[in-house]
Amino acid sequence: MADKRPISDDEEEDGFQEYVPIKHRKLAVVKKVAQKRKMPSIEDLRREEERKRKLAVVTSGPQSQRSLLEEYAVEKHEKEMKNESKIDELLKEEQAIMARIRADTALKSVQELAGKGTTYTTSAGTSWRAPKYILARDEEHSDAMRAKWHIEVDGEDIAPPITNFAGMKYHKAIVAHLTGKGITRPTPVQMQGLPVLLSGRDMVGVAFTGSGKTLCFALPLIQFCLEQEKKMPFLRGEGPYGVIMAPSRELARQTYDEINELCKALEDWGEPKVRAVLTTGGVDMRSMMEGNGGVHIAIATPGRLKDVLKRERMNFECCKYFCLDEADRMIDMGFEEDIRDIMSYFKGQRQMVLFSATMPTKIKDFAYSALVNPVTVNVGRAGAANLDVIQEVEYVKQEAKVMYLLECLQKTPPPVMVFSARKQDVDDMYEYLLLKGVEAVAIHGGKEQEEREFAITSFKDGRKDVLVCSDVASKGLDFQNIQHVINFDMPEELEDYVHRIGRTGRCGKTGIATTFINKMVSQTTLMDLKHLLMEAKQRVPPFLQAYTNDSEAFLNVGGIKGCLYCGGPGHRIADCPKRKDASDQATRSVGRSDFTRENDSEY
Repeated sequence: MADKRPISDDEEEDGFQEYVPIKHRKLAVVKKVAQKRKMPSIEDLRREEERKRKLAVVTSGPQSQRSLLEEYAVEKHEKEMKNESKIDELLKEEQAIMARIRADTALKSVQELAGKGTTYTTSAGTSWRAPKYILARDEEHSDAMRAKWHIEVDGEDIAPPITNFAGMKYHKAIVAHLTGKGITRPTPVQMQGLPVLLSGRDMVGVAFTGSGKTLCFALPLIQFCLEQEKKMPFLRGEGPYGVIMAPSRELARQTYDEINELCKALEDWGEPKVRAVLTTGGVDMRSMMEGNGGVHIAIATPGRLKDVLKRERMNFECCKYFCLDEADRMIDMGFEEDIRDIMSYFKGQRQMVLFSATMPTKIKDFAYSALVNPVTVNVGRAGAANLDVIQEVEYVKQEAKVMYLLECLQKTPPPVMVFSARKQDVDDMYEYLLLKGVEAVAIHGGKEQEEREFAITSFKDGRKDVLVCSDVASKGLDFQNIQHVINFDMPEELEDYVHRIGRTGRCGKTGIATTFINKMVSQTTLMDLKHLLMEAKQRVPPFLQAYTNDSEAFLNVGGIKGCLYCGGPGHRIADCPKRKDASDQATRSVGRSDFTRENDSEY
């Protein structure tokens, strides 16, 4: 049996140490280190964990002390807080992007355009005044009329809307001519736009296709020119008093024909001749200045007008009215520099007017620096499709589209328009339809001017049933009684789609638009199309409903719907492919003097 006697002092002096277990030795080291670092010891940490465990309340799961409703409310609140932070970040990013775009693309300032260091703060003004009974109305009455006709306005001291041409003090010859064509009262954009323009204000006009925008900017100009000719007739070489610019030859020709009809009606009434000239590629420049009188109105495409001004065949000494028809498409097509150069020829203040069916914010910002105290007149959302058009979207494989085209042509009687973005597709469809016995004509920017004019004329006259065309025929052209528009391909930009289908369903009539889509179409474009159909309360096919993306929940936040840059309703500006393409194109063009836009609409 072991000896349990006490250890003597002699034995302690021999170096004997009591055994300490490893657990206790490690604890002593930890305490020592904790004291040096001023950290809690293991016992403190254990006590703290035990305290938390006793005080903790289960907040989720089967043992939760909250009800299901309380859990749902907490989760919803946390999700909303996360979304709010994302929205704040999104809006800040978009504001920064728009600030850069405004700095890069704005037109020259009014001071730079004047050329004399003069800054204009008030509109040019005219001698026109609304009738007394119109001026006697209060602002509430005007607001009620605008609400009735779905007219939105923005600006200061806006002229009241007028619901008849007689109240606008138009010449009896013009009123009689319009009545003879079945136009007995102004359209909504004309009710508000005509008084604004007659009063001399700068204006941005946005309205759906087929709403009468051409008459809205043409009638005031004709009235001004008639007054000018009565006071002081233009001599040869003088003029123009006003300029109307269009993105394509066909649209310029159409505007020229309409203005000529109105001017002829005035001349038949015994009034002085108001002379209009067409300044586009394919028109002999010498014929433009024939005759003894000056030029009152020039209808032009940007490239040709720039060339005429450079050669001094025309000047802006007397020009007081400048209109951009389909302004957003003109800028998108690459005419920005041409427009800047043309505006540098002005010698003083002029009334500036912009019109289009689609007007994204970035286009307004592009022009607002050159406008003086402008008024914006908007009928419907900018870029929205015409509600009189029944939109049908069908999935068609790429190799089957040409054959399926014949089947689609059976939906309605002629006339029918077929659109494609590629010139080669236009030629292929045209040849295919001719082989199948279809009375068709074709038009695109690669054809000679005589071919283009023959195609437009024969289709308008009813001698041909189908017009196969590129987007050169989608902007502003007015064809009577178009029953059906077929999009052989879905355009990359939604504005082109809106302009295409706007060739039907005009002037209150109903039309059909059929669009072929397949896997070749980008997801962003499909998202835009999906939300455009939803906005117009059209049927969205199941294969299109399946398309979605992560940013779809943030498409309508911060008072902004869709993309600020291009107006697409299915994406935000940060994801805009059009903005990225424009940036890439600008980068590729650096240092290349031969860089030019694809010339599908000009010479």
